[in-house]
Amino acid sequence: MDKTVNLIKLSVGTENVEGLAAWQATKRAQDPAGNPRHVTRMWPKREAEILNGGSIYWVIKGVIQCRQTILRLDEYISADGIRRCAIVLDPKLIRTETALKRPFQGWRYLPVEDSPADLSEARANEASLPPELSAALADIGVR
Repeated sequence: MDKTVNLIKLSVGTENVEGLAAWQATKRAQDPAGNPRHVTRMWPKREAEILNGGSIYWVIKGVIQCRQTILRLDEYISADGIRRCAIVLDPKLIRTETALKRPFQGWRYLPVEDSPADLSEARANEASLPPELSAALADIGVR
């Protein structure tokens, strides 16, 4: 069976999941078809594993809070002529159990076995907790 790997990325400047959704709804954050995308300098070497059902897990205020399925990786040539990778995402943000994550640069691979579980359907529509409370709860293991 083919292996799957996820990505993890800081959502810099985002206060909560709703803020990430609002940013992704802007034209600037979308591909020509209207799908949200994240443009990055580095092209993942493990592309086949990512495209085998991988997701990007978003760290908001030091806590993993949600994920999105990765649809594809597109070549993107920026205004400066540099080739970049556009990670094209399913628009649906799936809330996950919270997990603390220290700051890091760029994106990182996140093995499936280390990825937080999705929240149940009953909890998926709950409003985001304040970042400080979410981090405190994750710190003591409450999800």
